Formats: sequence, structure tokens, C-alpha cells
Amino acid sequence: MTPESHILAGNFPNPFNPTTTIEFNLPQTSLVNVTIYSVTGSKVAQLVNGWRDAGSHQVTFEASDLASGMYLYRIQAGDLTANGKMLLVK
Repeated sequence: MTPESHILAGNFPNPFNPTTTIEFNLPQTSLVNVTIYSVTGSKVAQLVNGWRDAGSHQVTFEASDLASGMYLYRIQAGDLTANGKMLLVK
């Protein structure tokens, strides 16, 4: 079943160590960009940068090489731009 609108379901688990999964839904095929940033605004990782079909999607962020702390993620897909916070606890 195809979602009717863009939905950012967030990440789980949160807090996490060392991996977390970000879920999002797309109502139509879209160019998707999922990026992770430190709280200082530095780009830490590019998880997705390409076309994704309509439907539910998951992407895993593996942070074993990063320091404990707060990280931000941004998803851009179609007319959706959303941000979220996640906490890495080691």
C-alpha cells in the first residue's frame, strides 16, 4: 500500500549504540537525500542520495567511529524537508 503523504517516522532506537534505523514513507518516486550532521553543523554522513520508489523505506546509520553526543539528521524528498535529533551513547 502506497502512503498518501511524506512521513518521517523518526529513528529507533534513540538513544542508540552504535546503530539506529531511520524510517520514512514516500507517496511517489522521489529524489531522496538523507544526511547526518554534528550539532556544530558538520556533515558526518550521507546515507541516501538518489531516487527511491514510493513506499516505506529504512536506512541504517552506523556510528561506531563517532563520539558520544547529539547528532541531527535531515531528509529531503519531494516537497518534504524534515529534521530529527538522535543521541549516540557509548
